[in-house]
Amino acid sequence: MVHTEHKETLQKPLRLWPGIIIAILILLVRYILPAILPEALIPGIFGGLAAGLLVIVWWAFFSRATSLERWIGPLIFIVAPVVASLFLHESIAKGGQGMMFTILWVPVMSLVFVTCAVITSTLSPKTRLWSIIASIILASGVWILLRNDGITGDFSPDLVWRWSQTSEERLISQDGNSFQGLETTSVIFDSVSEWPGFRGPNRDGVVHGLAISTDWTNSPPEELWRRAVGPGCSSFAVNGDYFFTQEQRGEQETVTCYYLNTGEPVWIHRDSTRFWDSHAGAGPRATPTLHNGRVYTMGGTGILNALDATDGSLIWSRNAAADCETQPSGWGYTSSPLVVDSLVIVGIVGKLAAYDLETGDPIWFGPDGGFGYSSPQLFTIEGAPQVILMSQSGAISIGPASGKILWEYPWPVEDRILQPALIEGGDLLLCKEYNEIRRVSVLLDAGEYSTKDRWTSSAMKVDFNDQVVHNGYAYGYDGPYLTCIDLNDGKRMWRGDRYRGWNILLAGQDLVLILTEKGDLALVQATPDKFTELGKIKAIEGRTWNHPAVAGDVVLVRNSEEMAAFKLKPSN
Repeated sequence: MVHTEHKETLQKPLRLWPGIIIAILILLVRYILPAILPEALIPGIFGGLAAGLLVIVWWAFFSRATSLERWIGPLIFIVAPVVASLFLHESIAKGGQGMMFTILWVPVMSLVFVTCAVITSTLSPKTRLWSIIASIILASGVWILLRNDGITGDFSPDLVWRWSQTSEERLISQDGNSFQGLETTSVIFDSVSEWPGFRGPNRDGVVHGLAISTDWTNSPPEELWRRAVGPGCSSFAVNGDYFFTQEQRGEQETVTCYYLNTGEPVWIHRDSTRFWDSHAGAGPRATPTLHNGRVYTMGGTGILNALDATDGSLIWSRNAAADCETQPSGWGYTSSPLVVDSLVIVGIVGKLAAYDLETGDPIWFGPDGGFGYSSPQLFTIEGAPQVILMSQSGAISIGPASGKILWEYPWPVEDRILQPALIEGGDLLLCKEYNEIRRVSVLLDAGEYSTKDRWTSSAMKVDFNDQVVHNGYAYGYDGPYLTCIDLNDGKRMWRGDRYRGWNILLAGQDLVLILTEKGDLALVQATPDKFTELGKIKAIEGRTWNHPAVAGDVVLVRNSEEMAAFKLKPSN
């Protein structure tokens, strides 16, 4: 009989080259190509998962490892992450609709497995097996020690140690008393708000009458102040010397008022509720709306408030989510309230709801269009005011006074995030997120509305960044790239840098002011001939998913960690 040690001596060398090729493919497909070509991200994710299966197949059937190694290795490969998943932080366990850990772990573990096999290939099978088992367990267990503080648009997680303090916890410990002892009637509300809410006066991200210096090398925007802010995806509303936003502070969802020129707090309103998801983190998602001395806000859990803008006192409140009998989406309630005449209108997931502006009494409820994260938009089409909401099923138009459906445009997509845009001639620019953009005509004949497609283009595959329209062209994003398309035919004029940002059009100077996902402020020429960046500065730190706001010559920026104000220098 041959002794065990003789068997080990007679064992053929490991066949390593298939594993090495798979590891190289993982590095290329999952990490290198998506960093160069963002459109390769989704194929790269699936490629990384498929490569994990190939690693198991290689090891079990083609590696020449001993029988014990060939079956124990893959078993531990599968069992270790299953055990680790029981102890993961919620932000990783629930991320990516429950797939984050799998998406992150499989390619990393595949690389660890192949690397360990190569390093230990000259060792005895027993030593090699124990080394592989130890590396798999360690590589699986380290995920238990991590927390995900949110993801970027290209699905890159912000991984930190599980026990590290969050920016929200730091804010509460350092700034917890800053709203104490404030005057309760300190705000003087002007009759006209420079920036009344989400994306400006017309919700189109357009500013008129502002002329700024485009020489940011010699005359860059001047920082007025910066300060920590509670988490949330809200933007700003501005009136006179004050601005308003929404943020999370512990178990309290807040509406906050600050001085525009100093960033110092004025008043705070608190609701005892908290929304959180593993992608954007904690906090409200919508932006306050200012109207006639009131602040209308929608919280992440569906609370609709009307507050006195002078002191933040509550005038009325509704649980709009309960009123509409809707189920919360994975990303919370995100609709910024829209004021139309005597109504305040909100989108509750994919359903419109109208309330009396003064009393908060429900007036009408629209049909359910499925999931959606857009806000209602007011347009005048064919001489009639219409409130349009984008949702999972497509677009719907409702007469604001009656609550009756004027027309529907079916164009299903899993997640509807973006706003419609009204373009010259009364046509609409609609998006199918991650896929296409389309120009649609709304026609009225004998009292009946109909819609007609003008063109469909894949030259601008927008995901969660709204476009701005100017002089017959649209400026938006093709993935992370700022892109210009011709509104006559949808053809691409140019594709510029990777901003993945939030745009404001300075119409008088043909400029796009951009707050990028990385927290930079950039200035780009809004002309179709070529892409031209005129300047860029660092504005705030951290992943930025909040729209900027412009009031006079001041631009406000924020994310879930800090906010800042910059004064734009005048043109010469």
